[in-house]
Amino acid sequence: MWMQALKLEEFGVTGSDAENVCYLRDLADATRLVNVMQSSKDGNAVVIGGGYIGMECAASLVINNINVTMVFPEAHCMGRLFTPKIASYYEEFYQSKGVKFIKGTVLTSFDLNSDGKVTAVNLRDGSKLPADMVVIGIGIRANTSLFEGQLTLEKGGIKVNGKMQSSNTSVYAVGDVAAFPVKVFGETRRLEHVDSARKSARHAVAAIMQPETTGEFDYLPFFYSRVFTLSWQFYGDNVGEAVHFGDFTGKTFGAYWINKGHLIGSFLEGGTKEEYEAIAKITRLKPEIQDLSELEKQGLGFALTESEKLSLPPTSPVPAASSSSLVVAEKPLHPWHAAAGVILAASVAAFAYWYGKKRRRW
Repeated sequence: MWMQALKLEEFGVTGSDAENVCYLRDLADATRLVNVMQSSKDGNAVVIGGGYIGMECAASLVINNINVTMVFPEAHCMGRLFTPKIASYYEEFYQSKGVKFIKGTVLTSFDLNSDGKVTAVNLRDGSKLPADMVVIGIGIRANTSLFEGQLTLEKGGIKVNGKMQSSNTSVYAVGDVAAFPVKVFGETRRLEHVDSARKSARHAVAAIMQPETTGEFDYLPFFYSRVFTLSWQFYGDNVGEAVHFGDFTGKTFGAYWINKGHLIGSFLEGGTKEEYEAIAKITRLKPEIQDLSELEKQGLGFALTESEKLSLPPTSPVPAASSSSLVVAEKPLHPWHAAAGVILAASVAAFAYWYGKKRRRW
């Protein structure tokens, strides 16, 4: 597995080898985390980091009757994806479950007992937090050192083409480590999520086994999370101006991201299968948006209406450009002719599948 969790030592903090300090990057980490969690019932957990790992682990810890404090330097949780308004909803929900947030500061040191276990976490702002266990979720880095000087690297990962082939066409890379062409945005990206890992792995296998009939990987960036009674999905890109919609005091709300006059990203909490499919469909086609106020007013209805238009028979007329018109057409796939052979690097799919099943049992 060619990804590695960022270690505390990289930030000048020692003690990451303490038996009650946990990371979550592979199967061994997951097993260790479960064991430490089971031995910390009714105790205190400090979660360092406010991203995916931090938020999902915090929820699981709370469900298992552990008091949780989250610490991160950003102004709000999930800073790489959420707007402040979206983040506020989730932070308030977590707080209703007993989670405490300490923002704008970082871990500086641990207090250890004679057995080498962490008993307290010291923060830069002078706070000291009692701890029976610590979960570190401060990010990951593609472990590409083995391939330096041998494969072309880009965006912190291994650069691949639409068939997941690296600069050495007999070497394939998938998952978090692969920097691949995202056709919908016309640029190379490296994505860190289980959905991308699974689908890029499937595409690489198809390209190897059926090179004559397998086209380019055409992936719409997709992220999701399910914690407590919450479930959200995000498609596309979160750059440009965010247009929020829905009831942020209820269970269903979301946002669209508009950049250079086009809708390029969609987020939805509490949607149905049909609603999630609708926001995915319109995000892929990047409709032109002329009136942000009207888009906010229509909200989720915009996605549902436009997706229905896309489902009409091919002979149906295409609406003229307007505040809700879709102007981006799909391009045909052009197959690449590939050489056989594979060294698959960095798929997190197997671990993510196992962890998902394990977490549901928590």
